[in-house]
Amino acid sequence: MTPLRLGYLYGIGAYLLWGFFPLYLRLLRPTGPLEILAHRIVWSVLFVALLLAALRNVGFLRTLARRPRALAGIAVAAALIAVNWGTYIYGVNSERVVETALGYFITPLVSVLLGVTVLRERLRRGQWVALGIGTAAVAVLAVDYGRLPWLALALAVSFAGYGLVKKRLGLPPAEGLFAESAALALPALGYLGWLGATGGLTFGHVSAGHTALLVLAGAATAIPLLLFAGAANRLPLTALGMLQYLAPILQLGCGVLIFHEPMPPARLAGFALVWLALLAFTTDALRHPPPHPRPPADLAVVAPVSRH
Repeated sequence: MTPLRLGYLYGIGAYLLWGFFPLYLRLLRPTGPLEILAHRIVWSVLFVALLLAALRNVGFLRTLARRPRALAGIAVAAALIAVNWGTYIYGVNSERVVETALGYFITPLVSVLLGVTVLRERLRRGQWVALGIGTAAVAVLAVDYGRLPWLALALAVSFAGYGLVKKRLGLPPAEGLFAESAALALPALGYLGWLGATGGLTFGHVSAGHTALLVLAGAATAIPLLLFAGAANRLPLTALGMLQYLAPILQLGCGVLIFHEPMPPARLAGFALVWLALLAFTTDALRHPPPHPRPPADLAVVAPVSRH
């Protein structure tokens, strides 16, 4: 199989898993969002630690320990991804899957906005058009919901901010996930301990299958991320950019077709404006590809921290 085909296989696999993630989260009921988040953190640390140990790739920890700025960046990235994960889990388990899908649809637009406000980047005309249409879409959806779609905005801002911090850190996926989850592990363990002491812990108290599903939270987090890494190292950025819309499309389908969440005409109009904004954004990206496309490479699980 050629590297390009393998890249598409990895990418589609990653976005399929992310797209159907709401189905997995619904199976974790009656566990609350914060307990699910804590389990996701703890089991991610253990899963990735075993993976890195099997690959004999633990030397990056010594390198990280000598980089205070990198450690600070990891702390910021960990906080942002915790907000993103927690918001997403809350949205799915409070029957707002459609709004979570909206959040990931508008994430590319928020990333562009962060580029302007944080990195002082200059936008091209097509990007300004996309931002304008996206703003109109949020206004239409706010009227439909009777409030700002704060859950979608929180998802988009936290994930776009996370991407910005990750870009500056330059950590490979497995090492980055381990470091971020490790930074959150103590608070997560403390929360689980408090739940156990107060009788609110569901882990081990529902069924054997439910307990196994909570343990699988680590693999469910890490595997699509590593598949994405394999895709990112083999595919052109334009192809990867097109694939990224697969996950929110599937999430939207889960919300409307499987969970039967409402989609009134005004909400559909708001989503249509979002898709129009993304069309303008993608068209502009295709017309102005990056000057240095990413070369194919092996799955970036064992790459050293110092590669950037």
